[in-house]
Amino acid sequence: QVQLVESGGGLVQAGGSLRLSCAASGRTFSTQAMGWFRQAPGKEREFVASITSSGGNTYYADSVKGQFTISRDNAKNTVYLQMNSLKPEDTAVYYCAARAPGRGNVAGTPDNYPYWGQGTQVTVSS
Repeated sequence: QVQLVESGGGLVQAGGSLRLSCAASGRTFSTQAMGWFRQAPGKEREFVASITSSGGNTYYADSVKGQFTISRDNAKNTVYLQMNSLKPEDTAVYYCAARAPGRGNVAGTPDNYPYWGQGTQVTVSS
């Protein structure tokens, strides 16, 4: 069983930056693509970014391309989301998600991710 724990959320002013971290348990992390999703109040969960198991390829939602960067450190079983130039519309609960062991390719829909963290709140004030 893979467990994911996010950290790094908080309150930031518009234009600021935050780095989210997601620590994964288990020995299969390096075989699993990882993703970040977010859910704002009253809205559906939406894809933000994904990274292959090796870290060699990434995939972003158009809304965050050039603004957010996903990365991973397989030695630390951790995936990161660097968020720059934050806007009030980036306010949401951010979730880390993992694909099944052996599924190393990126994916942009929640049903490709069987493992989820509890979420971390990001609030951007104007």
